[in-house]
Amino acid sequence: MTFEAFQVTHKDQAARRGQLKFSRGIVQTPAFMPVGTVGTVKAMTTHEIEDLGADIILGNTFHLMLRPGTEVIEAHGGLHEFMQWKGPILTDSGGFQVFSLNELRKLTEEGVTFRSPIDGATVFLDPERSMAVQRALKADVVMAFDECTPDDADIAYTKKAMKRTHEWAERCIDEHKKNTAYHGYNQ
Repeated sequence: MTFEAFQVTHKDQAARRGQLKFSRGIVQTPAFMPVGTVGTVKAMTTHEIEDLGADIILGNTFHLMLRPGTEVIEAHGGLHEFMQWKGPILTDSGGFQVFSLNELRKLTEEGVTFRSPIDGATVFLDPERSMAVQRALKADVVMAFDECTPDDADIAYTKKAMKRTHEWAERCIDEHKKNTAYHGYNQ
Protein backbone atom coordinates (compact mmCIF):
# COMPACT_ATOMS: atom_id res chain seq x y z
CA MET A 1 0.00 0.00 0.00
CA THR A 2 3.03 2.25 -0.34
CA PHE A 3 3.81 4.63 -3.18
CA GLU A 4 7.45 4.16 -4.06
CA ALA A 5 8.35 6.24 -7.12
CA PHE A 6 7.45 7.74 -10.46
CA GLN A 7 9.83 7.22 -13.34
CA VAL A 8 9.69 8.54 -16.90
CA THR A 9 10.45 5.62 -19.21
CA HIS A 10 10.12 7.26 -22.64
CA LYS A 11 9.82 10.77 -24.11
CA ASP A 12 8.76 11.75 -27.62
CA GLN A 13 8.31 15.49 -28.24
CA ALA A 14 5.50 16.57 -25.85
CA ALA A 15 4.43 13.01 -24.97
CA ARG A 16 5.89 10.76 -22.30
CA ARG A 17 5.42 7.30 -20.80
CA GLY A 18 6.13 6.49 -17.23
CA GLN A 19 5.62 4.15 -14.33
CA LEU A 20 4.07 4.74 -10.93
CA LYS A 21 5.55 2.18 -8.57
CA PHE A 22 3.52 0.94 -5.61
CA SER A 23 4.15 -1.96 -3.27
CA ARG A 24 1.09 -3.63 -4.90
CA GLY A 25 2.35 -3.19 -8.45
CA ILE A 26 3.48 -0.89 -11.22
CA VAL A 27 1.04 1.35 -13.09
CA GLN A 28 2.07 2.24 -16.62
CA THR A 29 1.21 5.83 -17.58
CA PRO A 30 -0.79 7.01 -19.28
CA ALA A 31 -3.13 4.53 -17.63
CA PHE A 32 -6.48 2.95 -18.37
CA MET A 33 -8.34 2.96 -15.05
CA PRO A 34 -11.59 0.94 -14.94
CA VAL A 35 -14.18 2.35 -12.55
CA GLY A 36 -15.42 0.12 -9.74
CA THR A 37 -17.99 2.56 -8.37
CA VAL A 38 -19.36 0.33 -5.62
CA GLY A 39 -16.54 -2.18 -5.26
CA THR A 40 -16.92 -3.96 -8.57
CA VAL A 41 -16.27 -3.15 -12.21
CA LYS A 42 -19.65 -3.90 -13.77
CA ALA A 43 -19.96 -7.25 -15.54
CA MET A 44 -16.25 -8.09 -15.14
CA THR A 45 -14.16 -10.27 -12.87
CA THR A 46 -10.80 -9.06 -11.62
CA HIS A 47 -9.15 -11.64 -13.89
CA GLU A 48 -10.90 -10.12 -16.91
CA ILE A 49 -9.77 -6.65 -15.81
CA GLU A 50 -6.19 -7.90 -15.57
CA ASP A 51 -6.51 -9.49 -19.03
CA LEU A 52 -7.49 -6.05 -20.40
CA GLY A 53 -4.14 -4.76 -19.18
CA ALA A 54 -5.46 -2.51 -16.43
CA ASP A 55 -2.90 -1.90 -13.68
CA ILE A 56 -5.13 0.16 -11.37
CA ILE A 57 -8.83 0.45 -10.52
CA LEU A 58 -10.78 3.52 -9.41
CA GLY A 59 -13.24 3.27 -6.52
CA ASN A 60 -15.86 5.90 -5.70
CA THR A 61 -15.62 7.04 -2.07
CA PHE A 62 -19.13 8.51 -1.84
CA HIS A 63 -20.89 5.51 -3.34
CA LEU A 64 -18.74 2.96 -1.45
CA MET A 65 -19.53 4.82 1.78
CA LEU A 66 -23.25 4.33 1.08
CA ARG A 67 -23.21 0.86 -0.45
CA PRO A 68 -21.90 -1.60 0.55
CA GLY A 69 -20.71 0.75 3.32
CA THR A 70 -17.36 1.56 4.87
CA GLU A 71 -17.92 -0.90 7.72
CA VAL A 72 -18.59 -3.81 5.35
CA ILE A 73 -15.42 -3.10 3.38
CA GLU A 74 -13.38 -2.69 6.57
CA ALA A 75 -14.72 -6.05 7.80
CA HIS A 76 -13.29 -7.63 4.64
CA GLY A 77 -9.87 -6.07 5.30
CA GLY A 78 -10.20 -3.19 2.85
CA LEU A 79 -11.23 -2.61 -0.74
CA HIS A 80 -8.50 -4.82 -2.25
CA GLU A 81 -9.74 -7.87 -0.37
CA PHE A 82 -13.39 -6.94 -0.90
CA MET A 83 -12.85 -6.71 -4.67
CA GLN A 84 -10.22 -9.46 -4.78
CA TRP A 85 -7.94 -7.06 -6.67
CA LYS A 86 -4.18 -7.41 -6.21
CA GLY A 87 -3.09 -4.17 -7.89
CA PRO A 88 -3.24 -0.55 -6.76
CA ILE A 89 -6.56 1.21 -6.18
CA LEU A 90 -7.25 4.93 -6.48
CA THR A 91 -10.28 6.31 -4.67
CA ASP A 92 -11.85 9.58 -5.67
CA SER A 93 -12.86 11.98 -2.92
CA GLY A 94 -16.60 12.21 -3.41
CA GLY A 95 -16.11 15.65 -4.95
CA PHE A 96 -17.62 14.67 -8.29
CA GLN A 97 -20.90 13.98 -6.47
CA VAL A 98 -20.89 17.63 -5.32
CA PHE A 99 -21.46 18.33 -9.02
CA SER A 100 -23.44 15.29 -10.19
CA LEU A 101 -25.85 15.23 -7.23
CA ASN A 102 -26.35 19.01 -7.04
CA GLU A 103 -30.13 18.56 -6.77
CA LEU A 104 -29.60 16.36 -3.69
CA ARG A 105 -27.06 18.45 -1.80
CA LYS A 106 -26.44 21.55 0.30
CA LEU A 107 -22.94 23.00 -0.01
CA THR A 108 -21.23 25.04 2.73
CA GLU A 109 -17.65 25.99 3.54
CA GLU A 110 -17.61 23.12 6.06
CA GLY A 111 -18.66 20.39 3.65
CA VAL A 112 -21.63 18.97 1.80
CA THR A 113 -24.88 17.54 3.11
CA PHE A 114 -26.39 15.11 0.62
CA ARG A 115 -29.70 13.33 0.43
CA SER A 116 -28.74 9.74 -0.31
CA PRO A 117 -29.72 8.72 -3.85
CA ILE A 118 -30.39 5.25 -2.41
CA ASP A 119 -32.81 5.89 0.44
CA GLY A 120 -33.04 9.67 0.95
CA ALA A 121 -31.10 9.61 4.23
CA THR A 122 -28.97 12.63 5.13
CA VAL A 123 -25.25 12.08 4.50
CA PHE A 124 -22.54 14.62 5.41
CA LEU A 125 -19.18 14.60 3.67
CA ASP A 126 -16.34 16.99 4.36
CA PRO A 127 -12.59 16.83 3.72
CA GLU A 128 -11.88 15.00 6.96
CA ARG A 129 -14.56 12.36 6.45
CA SER A 130 -13.56 11.88 2.81
CA MET A 131 -9.98 11.20 3.86
CA ALA A 132 -11.09 8.94 6.74
CA VAL A 133 -13.29 6.86 4.43
CA GLN A 134 -10.53 6.56 1.83
CA ARG A 135 -8.11 5.52 4.57
CA ALA A 136 -10.61 2.90 5.83
CA LEU A 137 -10.91 1.59 2.26
CA LYS A 138 -7.10 1.20 2.29
CA ALA A 139 -6.68 2.92 -1.06
CA ASP A 140 -3.20 3.26 -2.50
CA VAL A 141 -3.95 6.69 -3.96
CA VAL A 142 -6.44 9.03 -2.29
CA MET A 143 -7.85 12.21 -3.76
CA ALA A 144 -8.42 15.53 -2.04
CA PHE A 145 -12.07 16.48 -1.49
CA ASP A 146 -13.03 19.18 -3.96
CA GLU A 147 -15.93 21.00 -5.49
CA CYS A 148 -16.28 19.95 -9.10
CA THR A 149 -18.00 22.84 -10.89
CA PRO A 150 -20.24 22.62 -13.95
CA ASP A 151 -18.73 23.73 -17.25
CA ASP A 152 -21.18 26.64 -17.48
CA ALA A 153 -20.31 28.12 -14.06
CA ASP A 154 -19.50 31.82 -14.26
CA ILE A 155 -16.05 33.17 -13.39
CA ALA A 156 -17.09 34.53 -9.98
CA TYR A 157 -18.54 31.19 -8.88
CA THR A 158 -15.60 29.27 -10.30
CA LYS A 159 -13.17 31.45 -8.31
CA LYS A 160 -15.21 30.89 -5.14
CA ALA A 161 -15.25 27.12 -5.75
CA MET A 162 -11.52 27.10 -6.41
CA LYS A 163 -10.86 28.97 -3.14
CA ARG A 164 -13.08 26.49 -1.28
CA THR A 165 -11.30 23.56 -2.96
CA HIS A 166 -7.92 24.96 -1.89
CA GLU A 167 -9.14 25.35 1.69
CA TRP A 168 -10.52 21.82 1.63
CA ALA A 169 -7.20 20.55 0.23
CA GLU A 170 -5.41 22.05 3.24
CA ARG A 171 -7.84 20.22 5.52
CA CYS A 172 -7.24 17.00 3.57
CA ILE A 173 -3.48 17.40 3.94
CA ASP A 174 -3.92 17.88 7.69
CA GLU A 175 -5.95 14.66 7.82
CA HIS A 176 -3.71 12.71 5.49
CA LYS A 177 -1.62 9.72 6.52
CA LYS A 178 1.81 9.02 5.08
CA ASN A 179 0.95 5.57 3.70
CA THR A 180 -0.99 6.75 0.64
CA ALA A 181 -0.01 8.84 -2.37
CA TYR A 182 -1.75 12.21 -2.45
CA HIS A 183 -3.03 13.85 -5.62
CA GLY A 184 -4.49 17.33 -5.88
CA TYR A 185 -6.92 18.24 -8.63
CA ASN A 186 -5.86 20.86 -11.14
CA GLN A 187 -8.79 23.28 -11.48
